[in-house]
Amino acid sequence: MKSIQYTLVILTIALFALTYSCGHKHSEGDGHDHGSESDTHSDDDGHDHGHEEGLHLTKEQAVTIGLDFGELSSIKVNDFIKATGTLGLPPNGYFSVSPKSDGIIKRAKKYVEGNYIKKGEVIAYLENPAFITKQQEYLETVAQLKLKRLDVERQQSLVNENAGVTKSLQNAEAEVAVLIVKSTGLSKQLAYWGISTANLTPNSIRQQISIVAPMSGYISSINFHNGVYAQSTTALMDIISAKDLHLELDVFEKDIVQVKEGQQISFTVPALGQDIYQAEVSVIGREFNSQVKTVRIYGRLEGDRPMFLKDLFVNAKIWLNDNVTEALPEKAIINDGASSFIYVAKNEEGSDEIEFEKINVIAGATVNGFTSVKLIDTIPHGMRIVTKGAYYVYAQSKAGELAHEH
Repeated sequence: MKSIQYTLVILTIALFALTYSCGHKHSEGDGHDHGSESDTHSDDDGHDHGHEEGLHLTKEQAVTIGLDFGELSSIKVNDFIKATGTLGLPPNGYFSVSPKSDGIIKRAKKYVEGNYIKKGEVIAYLENPAFITKQQEYLETVAQLKLKRLDVERQQSLVNENAGVTKSLQNAEAEVAVLIVKSTGLSKQLAYWGISTANLTPNSIRQQISIVAPMSGYISSINFHNGVYAQSTTALMDIISAKDLHLELDVFEKDIVQVKEGQQISFTVPALGQDIYQAEVSVIGREFNSQVKTVRIYGRLEGDRPMFLKDLFVNAKIWLNDNVTEALPEKAIINDGASSFIYVAKNEEGSDEIEFEKINVIAGATVNGFTSVKLIDTIPHGMRIVTKGAYYVYAQSKAGELAHEH
């Protein structure tokens, strides 16, 4: 409704200006000589034309539209600063899947980049004859250990009956200790490969081990296929964790002093629509980017999350928790495209007209009818701010432009 009213005001004043200018045409000989040099002023004839080009209203018009003046107020407004950035991940939000041994890839699952994978899910199998050898070696060591323990018992009995040699008992005990260390080491190595020794028998020896996902997340890259010889130093797959998704925002140098941990962030992801998401300032970086004059901050996501796409651009507002700021009534601020401004004037008692001047501002948050503002231009001394009727002044300026074009 506001926009319709303002449009009607502009059209009404414009029509009046055009009618007035077109209805006062003078013909030759009507007593108005437009061509004589005596009535034509040059640029340096001492006549000031700036007054004609300014924006004026009569005091009668000001009363009719209910024009009112005021000053900036200091109020508490949950103001914000703007920032841009991306959806990102911390370093521990990535995981590279590497085989635990060299070997040939077998029975690889048919994944593609972007698939979601769960922790513990089998990705592929790795085949290597060394797996067989190690299991065989472990079983042989366990068998030798069992035999040596029996030998220790026999030697201990002979010594107790003074029929044996202490040195033989000590040698048998040492051999048992060595075999225990060896079997424990082999068991640990097999467990690292994913082979349990609890129920290992000659009949359960296997030549393949499983390659499993170490965490849940989205697959960002795949570097293997069936039959390829994989090495333990090569990453087969990269997984990124959706639960670790966070905001990475760049805040300008002039605003960073206002940012504190725990402040709320609202943001949109233009590529995904205009849905508004929430986050909280979690970390403030300690490095200043001298090229773009910004400091990196990080935000922890809260509530509903956008679709997971790493490095998507975001627009964000960091809320400043009821900051005390200068503000004006919402209707005192004119928004024209990307710019915002207010009108100021000097209401002189001895003059029949009020002359207005436009002051550019940056408009912030609005609370209870008041909008926080930052002045770009300085208000001239003695001038007051138009706090009521600003849109009528704006409409008059637009009508003046139309009449001037005519």
